[in-house]
Amino acid sequence: MNPLLDRLQPYPFERLRQLFAGVTPNPAYRPISLGIGEPKHPTPDLVKKALTDSLATLASYPATGGEPRLREAFTGWMQRRYGLALDPATQVLPVNGSREALFAFTQTAVDRTRPAVVVCPNPFYQIYEGAALLAGAESYYAPVDPARNFAVDWQSVPEDVWQRTQLVFVCSPGNPTGAVMPLAEWEQLFALSDRYGFVIASDECYSEIYFRDEPPLGGLEAAAKLGRGDFRRLVSFTSLSKRSNVPGMRSGFVMGDAGILKKFLLYRTYHGSAMSPVVQAASIAAWNDEQHVVENRALYRRKFAEVTPVLAEALDVRLPDASFYLWAGVRPARDGAAAPSDTEFARDLYAQYNVTVLPGSYLARDTAAGNPGAGRVRMALVADTAECLEAAHRIVTFIQSRN
Repeated sequence: MNPLLDRLQPYPFERLRQLFAGVTPNPAYRPISLGIGEPKHPTPDLVKKALTDSLATLASYPATGGEPRLREAFTGWMQRRYGLALDPATQVLPVNGSREALFAFTQTAVDRTRPAVVVCPNPFYQIYEGAALLAGAESYYAPVDPARNFAVDWQSVPEDVWQRTQLVFVCSPGNPTGAVMPLAEWEQLFALSDRYGFVIASDECYSEIYFRDEPPLGGLEAAAKLGRGDFRRLVSFTSLSKRSNVPGMRSGFVMGDAGILKKFLLYRTYHGSAMSPVVQAASIAAWNDEQHVVENRALYRRKFAEVTPVLAEALDVRLPDASFYLWAGVRPARDGAAAPSDTEFARDLYAQYNVTVLPGSYLARDTAAGNPGAGRVRMALVADTAECLEAAHRIVTFIQSRN
């Protein structure tokens, strides 16, 4: 067996299962989960119709590079969303969701013949770490700064780490913080990439759920604004799961540096990761329609506008830039008392009020400066507004009872 498998950390939800082992939640409350970031809004009818109308295509093997119409749907959306004119033949590729693509891309990008470091934010999406470990690389965790809206402190990464870095993961809008990376930080990261030669993988699967008038800046958009129209050493990842409420469809695409994508296509040809023709047809329908995305975003805006003020009565929490998470700080039980740990908070909340949240420390790694997720919990507001509000009121009651 591959010995690198032994280096993998337990996934956060497995750790949560172990935390709740032996705990019987209060039967007076129906269960509400804010733990998993799985969209619960209805799947658009146009996507379901495209799926069923294309069932006859199941009789054919799909091409790894996708149909020309699919790639044109990708580039058409990029033109409308970011004002970028990409080549559908060389600068985009279909993937079976961003998670699959992030893992596979890491195996493509890391050169195993020399020492390799993969840098990612801390806290982070766990696939970054697992993909790096199985590629034979060392992970380095760059801390985020709560005082700067959870911006990643790229300057804190030591020189000797940058010298060995082959790949950097960016997540903007961020999971779990919801922070969006501004142009100045992109400029800083591009300069580091030019100096040290590493590739940037920009995870942008939450880009269409935002709460202010201006949509989040994308990685390729930032590159174009800074005169990097060739998108050198930059590949961005996006997905339909959150945008179009189709997490079970597993559909997205990658875009950017044509030379890198040529290598990635070669890897995928052998990897056997071609997108089903049925999913391709449904994806074309989804990427070519924006009205359902606008309506979906409006649902999240109303939900967050109602739920966030309720939780702010008892937690250190505020409206994020984007995404569907609240990254909440657990306050002390009473003045002068030590705050409960994020794991204690999650366990006791589950036991007493049957609400599931994810401890922040499970989404980060310990460093010399501590665990940046400690004392926080992630709440995924993916259910309908009424259910999320009920959960918020239970959480406030739970905290008040502790006080």
